[in-house]
Amino acid sequence: MASLNPSTDISSFINPIFDGAMLIARENNVMAGLVQTFGDREGLATRKNSQYGGMTVNAVAETDDLVGQAFTPAVIATLTPAEAAGQYFLTDNRMKSDPFAVRSDAQNDMGLAVGTKIETDLLAVIPSLTGGTIGTAGSTITWAYVYAMEATLRTQKAPYPYFMVIHPHQWFSLKRVATVAGNRTNASETFMNELRESMYFVHQEGGIFMYVSANLSIDANADAKPGMWSRTAMGLDVRTAPYLEAERDASRRGWELNISTTYAAGVWRPTFGVQGIFDATAPTGV
Repeated sequence: MASLNPSTDISSFINPIFDGAMLIARENNVMAGLVQTFGDREGLATRKNSQYGGMTVNAVAETDDLVGQAFTPAVIATLTPAEAAGQYFLTDNRMKSDPFAVRSDAQNDMGLAVGTKIETDLLAVIPSLTGGTIGTAGSTITWAYVYAMEATLRTQKAPYPYFMVIHPHQWFSLKRVATVAGNRTNASETFMNELRESMYFVHQEGGIFMYVSANLSIDANADAKPGMWSRTAMGLDVRTAPYLEAERDASRRGWELNISTTYAAGVWRPTFGVQGIFDATAPTGV
């Protein structure tokens, strides 16, 4: 019988095709640009924010003698820097044998990882904002809640612009509603175009700049705590910008790739921020 010479005859000689290895998926970082930032110091000294009590002006009679009032500042927030770091170790043979640009890929991932660390640390500050809390566990976020958060911030006399970060599951609830604040409908072509064409910066509603971040954590009850704040509500104090150093380890026959940074993330003027608590259950489209 004649041989048909199928490819299976040489299967052991066919080399697999390795496409470029993908880095782990990471979210866009937005928080560092939405808070008060500092970069004028090095080291680990704490940075404190103080606030005066303010004068009370009273009605007086013509002959009343005025009484001096206290004008003494009190500390309202403290930023405490700490170091964060990570390392990859790559052996000589790993780099020589790897089909990918492993050292370059590792360095890219390290930079992205540091960015994610700073981002999540800032998002973790939201529950410490003291300007108010809107919503309850299990409640569905609505545009009315968004405007309630804005009104609460205005009551705190926080200056515009306001920044809001919500979880993608919560943005789904806002995007699918038929009305906005009960009187603005989907018939508004400009508004609907903004919703359709938006990405992680999803919308500007008046003086509110709204962002979506999957880095916002979801708790055991499937709730997430978005926040709305004026810029000075939170602070990022960078003492040492992220930097990467490569160090040869001859005894281990490889290279250490070390990345580190020193910074503080925390509340700065906490009454200028409002936290929400709303359901963040994964949508089903129903």
